[in-house]
Amino acid sequence: MLPCLTKKYLGFDCFGCGMQRATAFLFKGDFVAAFKIYPAIYPLILLLIFLFLNMFVSFRHSERIKIILILVTIVTIVGNFILKIIIN
Repeated sequence: MLPCLTKKYLGFDCFGCGMQRATAFLFKGDFVAAFKIYPAIYPLILLLIFLFLNMFVSFRHSERIKIILILVTIVTIVGNFILKIIIN
């Protein structure tokens, strides 16, 4: 795994800390551990899948869906970051 430079040099987690480990857990099939490590992994995957599919298929209300998925992902990432700061 690549080290987090923010954590290494500044001493605190960044917004993406845990994403590599969560992805590794997903590939191993351990979905609960992936969520515990980085809860934003699932909204992020949904967003990426939707953006990829939207390149080929036109969805009704696609702009609204994109905005909602982006907001859910951002709120999850920031919420996870704040919880890590509060807990540690």
